[in-house]
Amino acid sequence: MSKITRTVMLLGMVSLFTDMASEMLYPVMPLYLREIGFSVLLIGVLEGLAEASAGLSKGYFGERSDRLGRRVPFVRFGYALSAVSKPLMGLFRHPAGIFLARTMDRFGKGVRTGARDAILSAESTSLTRGAVFGFHRAMDTLGAVLGPSLALLYLYFYPKDYVNLFFIAFLPGLLAVGSTFLLKEKTHPRVSAKPRGSLHFFSFLAYWKKSPAAYRKLVAGLLLFTLINSSDMFLILKSKDAGLGDTEVVGLYIFYNLVYALFAFPLGSLADRVGLKRVFAGGLLLYSGVYLGMALAGARLSVYLLLFLLYGIFAAASEGISKAWISNLVKGEETATAIGFYTGFQSLFALAASALAGLLWYRFGSAALFFVTAFAAMLLLLYFIFFIRSGAAPEKPA
Repeated sequence: MSKITRTVMLLGMVSLFTDMASEMLYPVMPLYLREIGFSVLLIGVLEGLAEASAGLSKGYFGERSDRLGRRVPFVRFGYALSAVSKPLMGLFRHPAGIFLARTMDRFGKGVRTGARDAILSAESTSLTRGAVFGFHRAMDTLGAVLGPSLALLYLYFYPKDYVNLFFIAFLPGLLAVGSTFLLKEKTHPRVSAKPRGSLHFFSFLAYWKKSPAAYRKLVAGLLLFTLINSSDMFLILKSKDAGLGDTEVVGLYIFYNLVYALFAFPLGSLADRVGLKRVFAGGLLLYSGVYLGMALAGARLSVYLLLFLLYGIFAAASEGISKAWISNLVKGEETATAIGFYTGFQSLFALAASALAGLLWYRFGSAALFFVTAFAAMLLLLYFIFFIRSGAAPEKPA
């Protein structure tokens, strides 16, 4: 654990508290929105706009962090926005207020993501980035285990008391913000003493042309994968349609996050030893197998436990690994922009992926969706194997 510095540990705790707050509300959000009069269509529009605001802002604030050579203010402000949005969701009942609060939450994610990941990159080397990003994903996902568990426990004693959960969720959010004040700003190189061109909301798009060719090839593959990697809600819906009860379905979601949290750090450490590419490719193979299994699965709980176990291992072998891989391919002073560009478009592509998945399910049935996704994942696996170089890279100054 010597590779886990004080700063990495602090960022892990911040993410744990934040995800605990967010995931505490995940099971009840659609129930609460329906209760106050939101239609399914309006819920979809709400989530679409919220995710779009996060996606578009990640690139802008990532580049802004690089230009200023500062990280901590973006991290602190981003987590503060997300924390404040929780009680506002409970206070507002009009659609305009709900849209404001939900967008504030996602916008906060956009503000902090690039700067936070740049700190993680600077706290590691090309030989330890897999472990560092894996540890951060483990802490983040542990919050996704604790949050829904606490929400289920609360609702067991206070059924349908959704509003108070939004205020309870503010407490771990407050702990997250408080923890950011323990972070110390270190000296970071700026992109330039006099940045070229004015900075505007879409100026980060210019990074694509000047970025290294290896970065473009990797990000192209990652975004293509995002386009077929629809929301986890489709896996949950498939489990529900198979006849599993509500408690079993929620239990599967918690189980998946627990597996993800347990495997993220070990797989990140393994990737540092055997190569980021190999671990990511192994995860992609598991992903294809899970979706094939979902297409063929019947109604046995044991089958879904196995599939969600493998899906958790896939997640541990992909999310943190991809960011560590990107960090190894770009200059230290461009890390926030590079990751912001990728995660920004990742959010937008994820929206398109879920829309396409919903259309496939609606027109041809769930089996068609899972078969097509499994086949597409295998094609992408071939792309990563034959066209993308290993994630290992010579060390560069941060």
